[in-house]
Amino acid sequence: MDQKIRYWIELAEYDLETAKVMLSSKRLLYVGFMCHQVVEKALKGHYQFSRKDTPPHTHNLSVIASQSGLYDSMDEAQKSLLDVLGPLNVEARYPTRKDQLFRSLTDDRCKSIFERTEDLFTWIKQQLLNQ
Repeated sequence: MDQKIRYWIELAEYDLETAKVMLSSKRLLYVGFMCHQVVEKALKGHYQFSRKDTPPHTHNLSVIASQSGLYDSMDEAQKSLLDVLGPLNVEARYPTRKDQLFRSLTDDRCKSIFERTEDLFTWIKQQLLNQ
């Protein structure tokens, strides 16, 4: 794997481990944020691979997935996860509705988000290996 692609994947792996630690320590606000980071970095790694160019400076997961050529290959559950993670990136940084956000981030919801992120990350890495 190319060094630039490996850079993105290794960062994503680190963020996945961080999300796991946040989940186990009940730092639920940061589970979603870190899961967003995992997917963003994995998608940017795939973008680097497929486009042979520096990924765009955006946090919009659907845009990165589309521009990397992966969006059309994703199933509905994967696309849905992109939609779930999008707001968690912004809200974790700038929690304008902090109380509402904290109420929505239950242990079960965060565990589901983490597991779905882990699955999507594995799938993205598999796409890199298959090409």
